[in-house]
Amino acid sequence: MQEEQFSLKTILDTLTKVKNSKVKKRLIYDQAPLKGIGAKWVIAFFFSLPVMLYAGIFNDWMFSKLGIAQAIIFFIVFLSMVMILVIAVTFINNNKVLRQIDPSWKNYFPDVEIKWILTSGVSPYKEFFAYYSEALEKGLEGDDLYHFMQDSFESMKSDNADLVEAMSHSREKPKHQ
Repeated sequence: MQEEQFSLKTILDTLTKVKNSKVKKRLIYDQAPLKGIGAKWVIAFFFSLPVMLYAGIFNDWMFSKLGIAQAIIFFIVFLSMVMILVIAVTFINNNKVLRQIDPSWKNYFPDVEIKWILTSGVSPYKEFFAYYSEALEKGLEGDDLYHFMQDSFESMKSDNADLVEAMSHSREKPKHQ
């Protein structure tokens, strides 16, 4: 099975959301550009879960069987299960998206780990979203966007050379047994 190759714009649309030329990382990656379920539908599903839970427990028939105390306890217990489900689905969705786009990303930027630009921790590419915002303000697309981002990665890499070297050394170290 051959993996589908995605454009750089598709990859960036999947991972980021843009508002007024300001780019932010999505908490729930959008599969719509990858021909999957859109993030808005996933978020709508997440918001509907507590409402469905409330309707299921506090309807007349169920409420008469449980009583007020048990209904409240059930609601709290099931609501905690819903929160765990939301976290699990978000984790699974985000990992699936990263697995789908990683081969295409490596075609564009083989030296840059995609997780390094998405991390909220210390990374040599922490300015990625600022550079991408700048590219959108300039109206860059296609090859122009690719070359601008390639130059941006080189600039970030040179600005954080010590960190890049430390991260590449830690990746090359053999695992202790």
